[in-house]
Amino acid sequence: MKSLIERPYIHCLLGVLAIATLQGSTASPGLAQSSTTVQPTAQATPTIQETAPHADETLPQRDARLKWWREGKFGMFVHWGIYSTTGGLYKGQKLPNSAEWMMCRGKIPIAEYSEYADQFNPTEFNADEFVGLAKDAGMTYLVITAKHHDGFAMFDSKANPYNVVQATPFKRDIMKELADACAKQNIKFGFYYSQAQDWHHPGGFGNNWDKTLERVPSDVYVMQKAVPEVQQLLTDYGDIGIFWWDTPRKMTKESFDALHSLTKLQANVITNDRLGEDYPGDYKTFERNIPKQGPVGEDWEVCMPISGSWGYKIGDDKFKSSEKLIHNLVDIAHKGGNYLLNVSPTGRGTLLPQATERLKVVGKWMKVNNQSIYGTTASPFEALDWGRCTKKVADGKTTLYLHVFDWPTDGKLLVPGLKNQVQNAKLLANGQALETAASEKGVVISLPPEATDQYASVIVMNVDGVLKVTASLPTLGKSGKLLLTADKAFIHNNEGSQNAAVRTRHGLSHIGLWTDKEAFVEWTFDVQEPGDYNLEAVCSIDAKQGAKLTYGIAGGPTNSAQLKPTGDYNKYRSQTIGTLKLEKAGNVTLRIKPSGEGWNPINLQNVELIRK
Repeated sequence: MKSLIERPYIHCLLGVLAIATLQGSTASPGLAQSSTTVQPTAQATPTIQETAPHADETLPQRDARLKWWREGKFGMFVHWGIYSTTGGLYKGQKLPNSAEWMMCRGKIPIAEYSEYADQFNPTEFNADEFVGLAKDAGMTYLVITAKHHDGFAMFDSKANPYNVVQATPFKRDIMKELADACAKQNIKFGFYYSQAQDWHHPGGFGNNWDKTLERVPSDVYVMQKAVPEVQQLLTDYGDIGIFWWDTPRKMTKESFDALHSLTKLQANVITNDRLGEDYPGDYKTFERNIPKQGPVGEDWEVCMPISGSWGYKIGDDKFKSSEKLIHNLVDIAHKGGNYLLNVSPTGRGTLLPQATERLKVVGKWMKVNNQSIYGTTASPFEALDWGRCTKKVADGKTTLYLHVFDWPTDGKLLVPGLKNQVQNAKLLANGQALETAASEKGVVISLPPEATDQYASVIVMNVDGVLKVTASLPTLGKSGKLLLTADKAFIHNNEGSQNAAVRTRHGLSHIGLWTDKEAFVEWTFDVQEPGDYNLEAVCSIDAKQGAKLTYGIAGGPTNSAQLKPTGDYNKYRSQTIGTLKLEKAGNVTLRIKPSGEGWNPINLQNVELIRK
């Protein structure tokens, strides 16, 4: 692999220093390699648009561009590279983190890691079958790692011989085969590209262990490798639905703009929010975890591996159950987002049986219930103890899709707060009509004794006119859990002080700047299941000594609690406040208040009651 390592980077650097000097540019802070910003030679400079993509786009035009993605809801993420040949093992040892990070976690020298390319020969890979698996699972788009942090291109890169066609015995352009297969099967196709981290290039971020690298500024890497590769991906592979950036770093504005402007090569491409801080893209990305509440007024997506590792890792047995996958999909749709579920092909080019089996189960559920996911928007209900809800609005009428996770034993399902006249209700699986009745608390649906699906049974309910839902109290019911979020708290401020207020960071609400010791917060909720409950808090505390508070039900006894420091106001941790005894059913108010001199400011995202 020697020829793939000894690239003429220094010659490129010398060729562009004069241009950089004339322009008077400087590199962004934090670039230890050099303080000089460089531009590529004329021969290496791709055609770059001067204006930002979609800069003049109207709201209707944006809605039209994102229409397929908003309606599709469910996509396949694919992490695949030469690390798959060993399944993340290095010299017989399992390295921490996901397998695609093995080069970094094992501090593997470039020369040694490059030898994995010689072993990469996934002869069992069939693009049509692979895409067919995604389609049968109900997925509407597919995003794959064209280049991850290790710098290896899974396509026939014209800018870099360290790629699947030139450097492996496989010698086939996997991206081209997948692009063609997606086009044939009507699946939107997208690329993941690690634009900043590149552990193979001396100008890429991240490799601080291989001392053989002769460092050059990051702009050299961007202009010499990233820009031409992104341009090729957006030019040579047909219609690209999504370009998925990853792991932003402090690059220069010239580098950011050069990369960002290239997406204009595909007029309808959608991008995520991971290019750079000032480049929000079209939607917000949540990794691994589903937010407690969907960001209001924003498009967003949850990416999550089907197992523990993003890339194929030997011994990874943390596969999510079929039920969990279906519930995740429904929960995310209920909150108004998209689900990008990752799978990990092996070095042979196929998925493990655990993955294919689960995808088939999800596909079986989607075949019956997909209309409750595709084209839906977020639930109008704040909390549903029995499951989740999605909705569609057309011609002044609303259709609600009620996903029942916990089938009621008494045959009665309450849709809380719904005041509209119900036209009809039926089971989606078999069309059986269901009786409904209005009540003070909402609409009650009479159900048959048995659920139609073991994971999530769906009821379709059509109602007249614009949806009318009265606010209902959060309910602590049979699930034994109740999440109380910051944005739903009532904050008692001392004489109108703003020293305890709901604030938002990274799309998540928290009660912050809580410096007033007299300010306290409350949540009122309905208790259906009395008992003893643990009270958990997700919070951040900077002070070394933590924070002392009191808690209890308004009108009842109070308890003291000591929260531990988390080390930083940006580091949130879940910790137990204490135990809460709820002696009877009905409406109660939980109160949390600072405790005298032991109080230090905290950021509080949520508290959760969990039955002991």
